[in-house]
Amino acid sequence: MKRSLALTAVAATLTLAMLPSAAAQEADRPAPTPREIADAAPAGQWTEIAPEDLMIVTLAPTAAGEERRIVIRLMSEPFAQGWVDNLRTLTRARWYDGLWVYRLVDNFVVQWGDPASDPDSGETPRPLPAGIVTPPQSDYIHRPGPGAPDADPCASGTFSVRAICDNFAAAAGFREGWPVAWNADSIWPIHCYGMVGVGRNEAPDTGTGSELYAIIGHAPRRLDRNLAVVGRVIEGMEHFASLPRGHGRMNTYEDTATRTPIVSVRLASEMEDAPRFEYLSTESESFARMADVFATGTNAFYTVTAGDTDVCAIPLPVREVAE
Repeated sequence: MKRSLALTAVAATLTLAMLPSAAAQEADRPAPTPREIADAAPAGQWTEIAPEDLMIVTLAPTAAGEERRIVIRLMSEPFAQGWVDNLRTLTRARWYDGLWVYRLVDNFVVQWGDPASDPDSGETPRPLPAGIVTPPQSDYIHRPGPGAPDADPCASGTFSVRAICDNFAAAAGFREGWPVAWNADSIWPIHCYGMVGVGRNEAPDTGTGSELYAIIGHAPRRLDRNLAVVGRVIEGMEHFASLPRGHGRMNTYEDTATRTPIVSVRLASEMEDAPRFEYLSTESESFARMADVFATGTNAFYTVTAGDTDVCAIPLPVREVAE
């Protein structure tokens, strides 16, 4: 019996010696992907979007009968609030209903609203409801901003989601779910994929919201601080990006019959069964970890480490809230 127990103890010791340590097992485990990091984020790191900040655009169904719903999150304070107020006023007045998607430039923008807002269109504009304003150009930015970062992220060579090296400003980063850039005395939202802006005529016109566009291609950062950025598409971007390209003047549709009709535009706060959405807080630890993977390639897929990234290359996880 003693010999048996001794052999058992030796066998157990050998077995334990053959097992990898917890640290070794952890080292062998593949690093998580950005999606896995976002999916594992605790509930407290997600932020629900207020219903009055969600604009639901319903386009006419496709030829095959597919429904087309596009959800836009409206810009938060302190950015572009004059235009955002216009959008809420236009939506509550049902002003967009029956208008069209009338312009699409490949790798640039899709544009919708009233094409007659362009004085060269030859069409009669739809009258605007009371209370619509034309904010000043100074509202493209917000002052004061967060100030210059403590260290120049372009010189330090160290990636941080809090201050990303940027070719168009002192630095870029995220604020309450929005990609932003800043200099020493100002901060502004920027034109990444899916961002929504206000179309306008020649400066000093700044537009009212009667024409809106969404970025469907590579981020056209030359537009930053030249137009008002009022939101971002968070669902249904494929319904914009897959539309036919325009070939008329300024890439509008030559045949007006090929415009895509807008059935309705509503605020979620106006709808009984409105969808609810939440985004992964850009101030959270999970978002920082996810962004780091995009910047430095810290999982098994990458063979070359980039060491940095562009602010527009970091997506914002958004999900519909289950009832």
